[in-house]
Amino acid sequence: MFENTIKFKVSEKYLKNTDVFPIPAKLNIPNWYKELIHTVNFKTVKGCMPFLDTLSTGYILKLPADYNLRHNIQTDVDRFTDGYTELSYQETQMNDVNLNHKDIEAHSVMQIGKKCPFANKNKDLKIHKLLNPWIIETPPGYSCLFLPPLNNADDRFSIIAGIVDTDTFPNEINFPMIVNGDKYPVLETVLEKGTPYVQVIPFKREKWKMKIEKTNTKISERFFFYKTKIFQNYKNNFWSKKSWK
Repeated sequence: MFENTIKFKVSEKYLKNTDVFPIPAKLNIPNWYKELIHTVNFKTVKGCMPFLDTLSTGYILKLPADYNLRHNIQTDVDRFTDGYTELSYQETQMNDVNLNHKDIEAHSVMQIGKKCPFANKNKDLKIHKLLNPWIIETPPGYSCLFLPPLNNADDRFSIIAGIVDTDTFPNEINFPMIVNGDKYPVLETVLEKGTPYVQVIPFKREKWKMKIEKTNTKISERFFFYKTKIFQNYKNNFWSKKSWK
């Protein structure tokens, strides 16, 4: 059976950091989900295959280093401002982990406009970028969707989702991040090395056209078929197992 290959390339010196290598998303299933029980008499989300597919599709990138995150914290220097956001590497990690990036990158909030919901959530402060050491390569005709881990994101921050044509783009992809100001108006924390922060889903670029049609199947017929099994009907009759290695 033919299998597509996604390649994660990195500096040779970085290869010793195996604890932060990309992994299949299926290896990042949260414990709270694993501990759920799904039975005929007590149904939970663990029996929902679409939900499981969100947790297990694609690959996970982990933070390459510890980051000091200080968000919307005023100092004596900034006492006349609305606050500031600062994102920096722990000094002990700078030289031996994130080898191909030395500088901090950030975007002005004006690049997304103050009406963008991201701006409000980030308290109208700078949008910092998490610098990623991996070059990601897919076969010709395939791109990657990058987004926060589906149904499994960190509650302190998330990246802004994006799509990159990884079959032609030969460089590292860095990820702008938004602090969850809805929950943490002020935040001082460490984003630890190894924290899952990006889900990578490769897909084939194809042309699509939308079409709206009526169905000839009566609603009662559809529901009759769906209700013929009261337990795991979707899993047994409609769902297809996926493979991510």
